[in-house]
Amino acid sequence: MMKNIKIIAGAIVLSQAILAGNVVAAGRGNDKPIGAIYVESQGLFYDTFVTTMLPPHGKFQKLDPAGEHGPTTAYGPGDTGYVGGRWWIDTNNDDVMDDMDTYFSCPLLGPGRADT
Repeated sequence: MMKNIKIIAGAIVLSQAILAGNVVAAGRGNDKPIGAIYVESQGLFYDTFVTTMLPPHGKFQKLDPAGEHGPTTAYGPGDTGYVGGRWWIDTNNDDVMDDMDTYFSCPLLGPGRADT
């Protein structure tokens, strides 16, 4: 039960974070809007969409859903530290990757651009 609540809460947080204020034109090859993630090291926005929730195993990169430019991360494609779109959101705000957080796959689609 607790795991289901965590997944639902995480999906809601993630959907709101990626789509709030960052919705761009219809997605690539479909009619669904896609979101954008800001990469601090590059100063660029990348289109994105959530592909699947993941179990909390392996390497993940932190995604801040409430960054200054919307959903924000430190590294993007080509940067050391970028783990290929495997993200975690610190759902319980303890700054530690644990079972209460949200883990998912969300690729960054190039090329990056300077504005949303």
